[in-house]
Amino acid sequence: MRSLLFHRGFQTLFLLSLYLILSPFLPVSITCFFYSISVLIKEILGWILPLTVCFFIAYSISSFKKEALIFLSFLILFEGVSNFLSVWFSYGAGVLFSPYFTEIFSSQPHALTLEPYWHLPFKKPTFWSADKGAFAGTLLALAGYFTQNSQLCSFTHSAKKFAQLLLTGVFSPLAPLFILGFIVKMHHEKTLSFLLANYFFLVFCIVALLVLYITFLFLLGNKGSASKAAKDAFHLSSAGFLAFTSGCSLSTMPWTIQATEKNLRHPELAKSIIPATTNIQQIGDCITNTFLCFLIYHASFQHTPSMTLWLEFSFLFVLTRYATAAVMGGAIFLMLPIYEKSLHFTPEMLATILAFNVILDPIVTSSNVIANGALCKIFENLWLKLKGQDMRVYGNKK
Repeated sequence: MRSLLFHRGFQTLFLLSLYLILSPFLPVSITCFFYSISVLIKEILGWILPLTVCFFIAYSISSFKKEALIFLSFLILFEGVSNFLSVWFSYGAGVLFSPYFTEIFSSQPHALTLEPYWHLPFKKPTFWSADKGAFAGTLLALAGYFTQNSQLCSFTHSAKKFAQLLLTGVFSPLAPLFILGFIVKMHHEKTLSFLLANYFFLVFCIVALLVLYITFLFLLGNKGSASKAAKDAFHLSSAGFLAFTSGCSLSTMPWTIQATEKNLRHPELAKSIIPATTNIQQIGDCITNTFLCFLIYHASFQHTPSMTLWLEFSFLFVLTRYATAAVMGGAIFLMLPIYEKSLHFTPEMLATILAFNVILDPIVTSSNVIANGALCKIFENLWLKLKGQDMRVYGNKK
């Protein structure tokens, strides 16, 4: 019971339920107060996140060992390509399904409008953005790698620990309050009821897309053999169930490695791949969030995002996934400036996707774990073909 009380999803749903019950009796000033808190948190995040992204990416890149440079370079490329393809799978799904979901996000009455009580006294300049932080982090990591400067490496590690403390120790616990403020604004403006009324069909479509994509990964890893694909999926089902109940990919890693080892010709590969990819190669997260981004964008701006815009968004989204490897409980916040800068999301649009992340978290987490195991088999096939079955490159022998 104690663990449930500290679960972020439970806290968010509890606050939202409590507000919906009490909302008929609350004055508008209380509603506006909650909204003002959310706006303040968002503005503070806007200042902090570019540096946070910088230090996370710098640490993630520099943490790879030199003796495994070839293996890790190929693994990083593989992770980037797999995430990139899943983002474009969501684009195709969005084009197909967006006409059916326009009403969920955009056909609501806006009879009343809330304005926050306060803002930060200084406005964030346009150049201070997450993409600049990602670029700076890459340069910082490369400088540390080529110079082998111990002070620079120590600074990167300390900065990453401080940034992680800010996200996981300060902002992550504030996530329920952050979401609540924008949700109460939507409720005040009569938009939330439309979202809840159409919620179940949207979840069904997201689950169907995840099942379709992950099934394809299993078939690809087994060269089209349905029986072998089903066997691999069965091995990973227990790890997926644990991820569904725990809501954390990292906590299920030992079971993910154990299940994946059963599916590989060289089981020792699982110990190298799964730990390096657990928080980066997140297919469930990529598909779910980018599909929701597409739907929200289409509904809000009344047109499909152009392929050029989606291409820019894809590169930033995939690059930022590498930064989330160092984040526990705060990864979603790293993506917010990407949505805001590339797709021009408003605070209400950000709140909507945050709320869906909380609700869909068990499904997304279990999908991440199962897809990661499926991709491990594909990586093994490509790696062995590339290296001519020579496993000694990264320190293991057949």
